[in-house]
Amino acid sequence: MPIQPIQMDMFDPFQVYRPAKERGDLSHYRETLTKLLSEDFDFHGENSSYATHNFHAFPAKFPPQLPKKFINALTFPGETVLDPMSGSGTAVLEAMLLGRRGIGMDIDPLALNLSRVKVTHLDPGNLIRNAESIIERALHSFQHEKRRLSKTLSIRIDPSTKKFLDYWFLEETQLEIIALVREIEVISDLDIRRFFQIALSSIIITKSGGVSMAYDLAHTRPHKIKDKIPRSAMDEFQKRLNKNLKNIGRLVWGNGQAELFFGNAQAIGLADSSVDLIITSPPYASNAIDYMRAHKFSLVWFGYTIDSLSKRRGDYIGGERISNFPMRDLPDYSERIISRLSKKDPKKGSVLRRYYTEMHLCLSEMCRVLKPGKAAILVVGSSTMRGIDTDTAKCLGEIGKTIGFDLVNIAERKLDRNKRMMPARETRVSETQIEERIHKEYIIGFFKPT
Repeated sequence: MPIQPIQMDMFDPFQVYRPAKERGDLSHYRETLTKLLSEDFDFHGENSSYATHNFHAFPAKFPPQLPKKFINALTFPGETVLDPMSGSGTAVLEAMLLGRRGIGMDIDPLALNLSRVKVTHLDPGNLIRNAESIIERALHSFQHEKRRLSKTLSIRIDPSTKKFLDYWFLEETQLEIIALVREIEVISDLDIRRFFQIALSSIIITKSGGVSMAYDLAHTRPHKIKDKIPRSAMDEFQKRLNKNLKNIGRLVWGNGQAELFFGNAQAIGLADSSVDLIITSPPYASNAIDYMRAHKFSLVWFGYTIDSLSKRRGDYIGGERISNFPMRDLPDYSERIISRLSKKDPKKGSVLRRYYTEMHLCLSEMCRVLKPGKAAILVVGSSTMRGIDTDTAKCLGEIGKTIGFDLVNIAERKLDRNKRMMPARETRVSETQIEERIHKEYIIGFFKPT
């Protein structure tokens, strides 16, 4: 049976928008952006698991149909699409599948490796041969060399990290995982090695099952279930490989390109006016979705210590570390929100100021690298801090205008919470505070004037 190409949107972007150099003005581009922001962005019921999008659980990622819609309508094949807070790489992958040059950056090591795996062309036959070898050798070690595996754990895992592992993983599970890790690490090809590392990570960070004693890791709200019977890491790893290999076998990559690198969105390492479209989803304020809280369950198996990951967490945008942080004055509405919060909780007020200070720097960098006459799309959600809505979309819209963007519109998108990876689900009887505040998100449309 011949391989079928991925289905794209059934319209031609050349019919939607002609660039200024062909039309002599930018009015049609801006009209297209305005029209897009008035359309439906819910995408409920649509399949978001095609291509490599479902390789690994990731909280609060937007559906691939969202960036696809903007990329199709606002760029030509070959043009550059940037996501400076790329997370799991959804926008970068979509840009590549649509024949564009996708560029992504992130400071989270798991997110970055996941993105790289998702956009890398890999030979299924080669992957299958490596998979068979990994599973066969790891299973043999687990069955016949447990003492050796225990020694490997004691050598490579420091005491603090081992204490973490002992709390969250049964001893048998630790031996299974380290057996797999050892076999993956001997693979010389970095791209192939990453593929198997992400497959292993995906059986640890899951919604409800997984191989640890934790529940809700994919939602970044892990809690331990003492009577949980973890699944076999060997069995789950093989199941995940079969699923991922099946998806890769169906892929037709086309001629798009993707580049992913470690970097902070507050200092984008690109030239001025070099990007044709920006589409990104910044983190929530005050670690409302705490990526590292879940990602450390996986990263500790790949050479990171629990202490180093805890320190790294403080560098994430939206973090709560405020000592020695260079704060800045903000526009009027943002200052009013911060002032209201500070009256209830001065520390939380400073945390929110840090977030909007960081986002001011991010937006400044986005404006710098974006070409004049082009758009930046931000998908954001609000947080509730001490009962006060941070009104993130309105504040970021205001900050963007002070930097030099035109604010075209702010659209609203209702979340399909039973499908999207969020910290809780609607069907739960008892709703948490975060459950109450994340039912929708906003799409900010900025335009950089000439």
